[in-house]
Amino acid sequence: MYDKIVVDTFLKNQLQLFPEKVADSYDEALEFLEDVCAVVCKNKKEVFEYLEDGMDIAGMSEEEILSAQEVFPLEDGRYLIVEG
Repeated sequence: MYDKIVVDTFLKNQLQLFPEKVADSYDEALEFLEDVCAVVCKNKKEVFEYLEDGMDIAGMSEEEILSAQEVFPLEDGRYLIVEG
């Protein structure tokens, strides 16, 4: 479910969500993402739909939503959402 781009992005940027590292290696990052049931969205629309169900995003701009600490943009245009 989590490909190399997803895992590498989380491993590199995990401090945007957590005060300290939760994973030091690719395998630890993969296991963490599986444990927290992180979600990969294929586009912005899916991000908004997912967050509408779990967060109060009313009144937030698109930029605010996509720059939320739980949202990790991926280099291929997808987004990873990790709820901490």
